[in-house]
Amino acid sequence: MSLKLFIPGPVNVEPDVLEKMATVQIAHRSKIATELQERISKSLQKLMYTDETIILSTSSGSGIMEMAIKSCTKKRAAMFSVGAFGDRWYKMAVTNNVPADYFKSEPGMPTTPEMVEEALKTGLYDVVAVTHNETSSGLLNPVYEIGQVIAKYPDVVYLVDAVSSLGGSKIEVDKSHIDICLSSTQKCLGLPPGLSVASVSEKAIERAKTVENRGFYLDLLNIVNRVKKDFQYPSTPSTPHMWALDYKLAKILNIEGLENRFDRHGKLAKIVQEWALKHFDLFAKEGYRSNTVTTIINTKGNSVADLNKELGKRGYMISNGYGDLKEKAFRIAHMADRSEEDLNALLREIENIWNL
Repeated sequence: MSLKLFIPGPVNVEPDVLEKMATVQIAHRSKIATELQERISKSLQKLMYTDETIILSTSSGSGIMEMAIKSCTKKRAAMFSVGAFGDRWYKMAVTNNVPADYFKSEPGMPTTPEMVEEALKTGLYDVVAVTHNETSSGLLNPVYEIGQVIAKYPDVVYLVDAVSSLGGSKIEVDKSHIDICLSSTQKCLGLPPGLSVASVSEKAIERAKTVENRGFYLDLLNIVNRVKKDFQYPSTPSTPHMWALDYKLAKILNIEGLENRFDRHGKLAKIVQEWALKHFDLFAKEGYRSNTVTTIINTKGNSVADLNKELGKRGYMISNGYGDLKEKAFRIAHMADRSEEDLNALLREIENIWNL
């Protein structure tokens, strides 16, 4: 049975988007491939509110995360975490022999501009990495406000993980002074997993020129140079994903509209959050709650695993708490192309199963 997925990715994919994955194969060095990538780049620039270079990677978002931290850190990185995926930034640095320090917020609390300012005043860091939307905690960080702090430090490269927010929350990359903003296709963009995207600033490119041992496959400079030359890639990209992404971005921009899409995600988040506060409690602090996934504290102590088994029989799936929050919380995602009708139906099923 096909389930309606309310997990923070992968998401259900619209049938017409899936059909585009079956577009006839093309030579990845052909003019058609160049034109395809150029269209995708221009659409992503609109979605990300940026004039910077766009790159794709046939990997999950973690691929570009690793590329960014390894290619842009010359001196030392400050890694800010509000959950499991912020922790991943730090682990990637350490395992790649990149000097880094770890700054973790209190549970449910954001990375604040003040925290970033305090770190940068030391003069130790030339990279700051932040998670925009943390799916383990259901928290949305103030990346614009953080960017205004970083703008005062012209030698600092600003990296933002927007894997679970791009296409669901508005991210004004250039106004936020973000140097690399990265995301994946299997979340708010509403495609299957297997492709990631990023905007890359000239500052990040210039920094990469000074960093040795950037790797080979994930060498930021190698990829950017080829894209700038002819919208091609050093290695073979996933052209089926590219056809689908080109099609889906056109739907987002020309049919639903960006502001409508952001508003719809915000409305769905409000529905879940109000429901959660009525029956349970929320993990993330008010004012910093995600538009794409809500982490709900399991105040009643019911079995989330058993709930998901029963939901599966009824055609739905949600997510247990992540890591230390397993069974202590559960997560309901409301990203990509979910409707208000589907969301309310899920909430009624949970009420019925748990007798709320």
